[in-house]
Amino acid sequence: MSMYLLYESSSGYGLFEAHGLDEIGQNTEAVRSSVSDLSRFGRVVQLTAFHPSESALDALNQINAVSEGYMSDELRSFLELNLPKVKEGKKPKFSLGVSEPKIGSCIFEATKIPCQSNEFVHELLRGVRQHFDRFIKDLKPGDLEKAQLGLAHSYSRAKVKFNVNRVDNMVIQAIFLLDTLDKDINSFAMRVREWYSWHFPELVKIVNDNYLYARVSKMIEDKSKLSEEHIPMLTEVLGDEDKAREVVEAGKASMGQDLSPLDLINVQTFAQRVMDLADYRKKLYDYLVAKMSDIAPNLAALIGDMVGARLISHAGSLTNLAKCPSSTLQILGAEKALFRALKTRGNTPKYGLIFHSSFIGRASAKNKGRIARYLANKCSIASRIDCFADSSTTAFGEKLREQVEERLEFYDKGVAPRKNVDVMKEVMENLEKKDEGEVKAVEGSEKKKKKEKRKAEEKDEEVEEEEEKSKKKKKKSKVVEEEVTTDNGNSKKKKKKKTKSQDVE
Repeated sequence: MSMYLLYESSSGYGLFEAHGLDEIGQNTEAVRSSVSDLSRFGRVVQLTAFHPSESALDALNQINAVSEGYMSDELRSFLELNLPKVKEGKKPKFSLGVSEPKIGSCIFEATKIPCQSNEFVHELLRGVRQHFDRFIKDLKPGDLEKAQLGLAHSYSRAKVKFNVNRVDNMVIQAIFLLDTLDKDINSFAMRVREWYSWHFPELVKIVNDNYLYARVSKMIEDKSKLSEEHIPMLTEVLGDEDKAREVVEAGKASMGQDLSPLDLINVQTFAQRVMDLADYRKKLYDYLVAKMSDIAPNLAALIGDMVGARLISHAGSLTNLAKCPSSTLQILGAEKALFRALKTRGNTPKYGLIFHSSFIGRASAKNKGRIARYLANKCSIASRIDCFADSSTTAFGEKLREQVEERLEFYDKGVAPRKNVDVMKEVMENLEKKDEGEVKAVEGSEKKKKKEKRKAEEKDEEVEEEEEKSKKKKKKSKVVEEEVTTDNGNSKKKKKKKTKSQDVE
């Protein structure tokens, strides 16, 4: 039984025939020893056919097909053209060796060509890969390396460069940075409080918010200069006139020590840095909300932007989160507690990151585990819709949120919730109606545009006709005037002749 080898290179497909396999006895050790020597390996493996790639794009498409495990049309025609034909009802007298079992099963299903992928075949293909440039005579030295490098770059670029608006890596980086900023702003604000409290210790009890404290300390500067004139500015910052008056009065009777101008400048500079960080944190949160609405709108609508972003970050990507079963998603973030419980044979955790959702906080103590399991189920559905749907919409997430609300009511009051099948059908019907309405609106707008164009063309034609008529009238009036002037000239000449004749008499 003869064996053929399919080799997918960066420059095209190569089909090789292996001879004398019975002598080797399909011994991998014998193949390994003969691979390095081309004279020995060339007696066993010989080139049958070679199909070069038409372009770099074609090579990328072929390698993508091979990596995903399906057979392209070019590969099918190449194999059918160069391999012996398989007769129906009879066993083929050859087999095809491939490197990947997935592509082998796909070839067998489509063409009924028996394929095998084992250690022996891999050793033969390793020898083909090592001496491939010797088998192809037309290849110049360095061409194969250039093709491999170019295909590797384009393949990696294609794998990384998905839809720019749906890159979940930006969400992962943003949520990490938000958590870091929260810690840093908190520690820096505490440092501002401790530093400025040496000068104005009473301000800590009046202003509790860290950001407002930094703004007020920046505005006050020296407490000894506080007066009634500062009340409007403090009211604008604090939003309460009574608090502003309390700050002014406390400044007049403060027990704090005086600071030098240089110390005050340093305190104000640091307070300004804290304010800038807090402002940047707000902008970063808005950016995260915008990215979540593009990447995972249904997950964000169901469980919130922050919790959804943390789930994506912990899973590694939206695709990984979509692949997780709901039981894994439920305890995502509580891995230490899970393994500790398994080790000590204690109770396993009921929830992980989804504990930060408002639904679990609203549920009673005995129903927290049940609502966590139900919420994880809905989050799994929402993440899969966001990951694999062609168009982004929040309709599914909103309906899933309604289902969780109904489940909470069911646990509290016993009101029976709707079935998931009915809810999903309702969403699909609403989306279809919206699509039909948009199509009709587009058609109506196109019809309106056509009508407006026709009206404009008709108006232009009418204007042109009026202009032509006015031009004709002007021409006629000019002709009449010329005739009148010629008649007047002739009459004058006649009169002159008459006067001459009278003079002669």
